[in-house]
Amino acid sequence: MARKTVPFNKSGIAKLPDNKPALYRIQTPSGKTNYTGIAKRGRVQERIAEHLPGGKDYVPGKKVEIEQMKSIQQAKQTEARVIVRSKPKYNELGK
Repeated sequence: MARKTVPFNKSGIAKLPDNKPALYRIQTPSGKTNYTGIAKRGRVQERIAEHLPGGKDYVPGKKVEIEQMKSIQQAKQTEARVIVRSKPKYNELGK
């Protein structure tokens, strides 16, 4: 599916497509994944914005990469695999 990487700020997030469910990764300046999450169709930009400073789920980062998925179920399965494999610093067990 489609992938896109943008700066992790309001103007960068506004450029992200919102028409399909997505897996997203918030990355450090060196490209290491700080957080991996999913967002439903129509809520991708809003969900990622919740991680900006002042948001309810703040996560530090420099870039955000999204990968669009065919379904939210596919996004959840991929998210679980990515978290196990990369162990992002800000992902909590059981959340």
